[in-house]
Amino acid sequence: MIRRLILLKLASEEKNLGESLDYARHILRVSLRAFLKFIKIMPLAQYRRALPPGPYHVARLVATRDEDCGTCVQIEVNLAKKAHLDPNFIRLVLERHPDELPDDLADAYRFAEAVVTSSGEEGPLRERIRSRYGEKGLVELALAIAACRVFPITKRALGYAQSCSRVRVHV
Repeated sequence: MIRRLILLKLASEEKNLGESLDYARHILRVSLRAFLKFIKIMPLAQYRRALPPGPYHVARLVATRDEDCGTCVQIEVNLAKKAHLDPNFIRLVLERHPDELPDDLADAYRFAEAVVTSSGEEGPLRERIRSRYGEKGLVELALAIAACRVFPITKRALGYAQSCSRVRVHV
C-alpha cells in the first residue's frame, strides 16, 4: 500500500519537474527502506531562506551541469523557470557566459564553478557571497551546490544516466 502511494507521488513529481524519476522507482522497487532514507535529502536539496532565488538557482545549475549531461540539468532549468529566473540568464549559465550575468548571479556562478571544479579560486568569491548574503546565505549556497549533485551521481551509479539529452530553456 505504501509503495502504491509513493508511486503516485513520484508520478506527480515527474509532472512538476518535467522529467522521469525512473531511478527513484528503481530504488523503491529494490528497497523501501533505502528509498525512505534517500528521500530524506529532499528537505536539504530544497532548502533556501536567506538567498534570493536567482543566485540559488544559478549555483544549482552550475553544480548540476558539472555532474550531468541532460535530465538533471533539465530539472534544474525547470525549477529555475518556476522560480521566475529570466530564461536568458538560464541560457547564459548553460552556455558558460558568467560575464554577461548581473553581478550577484555572476558571483554565484563563479563561486559554484570554483567549488565544483576545485579550482582554488573560491576564497575571494566566498567573501563576496558572505558580504552580500551573510553567513546564512553562504551556508545555503554551499548546501545547494552539494545537495543537487546527489541526484545525477545516484542516477549514473544506478545506470539511469547513460545518454545525453538536449536541455530546453525556452519551451
